Amino acid sequence: MSNVIVVGCGRVGSQLASMLSDNGANVCVIDRNADAFVNLGRNFNGTTIQGVGFDETTLIRANVQECDVLAAVTQYDNANLMCAEVASRLFDVPHVIARLYNPDHERAYMQLGIDYVCGTSLVAEDMFSKVIAGHGAHIDTFGEFEVLRFSLNLSQQENKRSIRVSELEHEHDVRIIAFERGDGSASSIPSSDSFLYHGDSVLACVRHELIDEFSQYMQD
Repeated sequence: MSNVIVVGCGRVGSQLASMLSDNGANVCVIDRNADAFVNLGRNFNGTTIQGVGFDETTLIRANVQECDVLAAVTQYDNANLMCAEVASRLFDVPHVIARLYNPDHERAYMQLGIDYVCGTSLVAEDMFSKVIAGHGAHIDTFGEFEVLRFSLNLSQQENKRSIRVSELEHEHDVRIIAFERGDGSASSIPSSDSFLYHGDSVLACVRHELIDEFSQYMQD
């Protein structure tokens, strides 16, 4: 994680931007109301741009071409959705996250493949966890553990197209919760003797400090 754009500088956006900045990210905050930037406080060391977060010119000013993560956290679901779509489809931002207010829209977000946080409390913390986890894989946080869903990547493992669950768990101190074959033909709760194949969809519990090391097995 290095370059992050946060669209919306209300309570959630300003808190998220500050958390990311304190964690060493280069953060640019976009809001249509310049007065909103006062929410960032004096210690914020990122940049701010007044503008509309789904406007291409505004995003280019925010250096979206070099952006690793964009978080759309305005107070409007439609605006967040448009930000997410423009960032991912026009600018190929690797990881886009949107705040979702109305849970009735959740199915649409899932069908569009948009990573999102739905709720009214601890939204900034949940967004922060998703950004830190990366890969669009974060589902939830339990203390020092992250629950991740990802496509298994074995391309970095020499001459391997499959791996035994026990090997993956033992070597990386993770727990494989469930998996689905890459072609959707089957899903299962694994035993230690189960095999996982390149491209399988995997649900795993990983210690937070081991995510960077384990990320070699995650496809974006």
